[in-house]
Amino acid sequence: MRLYRRTNLTCIHVPGIIIFAHRKTINVMTELEAIKARHSVRQYLDKPIEAEKIQQLQELIDQCNREGGVHIQLIANEPKAFTSLMAKYGKFQNVSNYIAIVAPKGKPGSVTAGYWGEKLVLELQMMGLRTCWVGASYKKDMSLFQIGAEEELKCVISFGYGANDGVQHSQKKTVADVAVNKSSAAVFPDWFVNGVEAALLAPTAVNQQKFEFILHDDNRVEAIAKFSLIGYAHLDLGIAKYHFEVGAGQSPHCASLVWC
Repeated sequence: MRLYRRTNLTCIHVPGIIIFAHRKTINVMTELEAIKARHSVRQYLDKPIEAEKIQQLQELIDQCNREGGVHIQLIANEPKAFTSLMAKYGKFQNVSNYIAIVAPKGKPGSVTAGYWGEKLVLELQMMGLRTCWVGASYKKDMSLFQIGAEEELKCVISFGYGANDGVQHSQKKTVADVAVNKSSAAVFPDWFVNGVEAALLAPTAVNQQKFEFILHDDNRVEAIAKFSLIGYAHLDLGIAKYHFEVGAGQSPHCASLVWC
């Protein structure tokens, strides 16, 4: 299903069917709108999440696992992981729901984990929930997770009804800082710039933005993680790649993107 926004109308396109609904009667947030609206939230309301939303999230997790070769797991109504001193130091409150990002070991697995994890983060934002990527400020009870011999727990994503909507961090870098042109084109095409701008809105560890997008001929794009003293650069790269695809896909002139 594809969603299109036209002035005061929303066009819902299911194969073979197009439905127009007035925006006063239907409120649909796009992924790009979710990218722009979403900020990290660590404090949540003591409010249970509806069973329908939990089911919707589980179905999306199952889809991500099938398509992405990951082993992401939903942990609901489990408050112990965020009662440690580290969690309190990180100012987490009322966390009882989180997603365990389990993926293949190694750097490529971290990129994959970030990519599919961010898909879930944006879906949660569109569901009216708030999220936070968490690398260390939680207690790992490995009995709660299923981790294969060639897998590892990369991080978790806390979620719930936010006590606030978070605060936007200052954007340290610009398109010129992270985009490289190795194509024969004199300037970057619009779709590439749109993709990089969306990538710059991606959450990264301590806002480090240690990534680079390189344009080659034939619409090929190379995304690389740069060295980071604190780590998580490859996980961050996966998140940024998902944002890039969303941003590039908004352009009416977007050609077929090929990762290389």
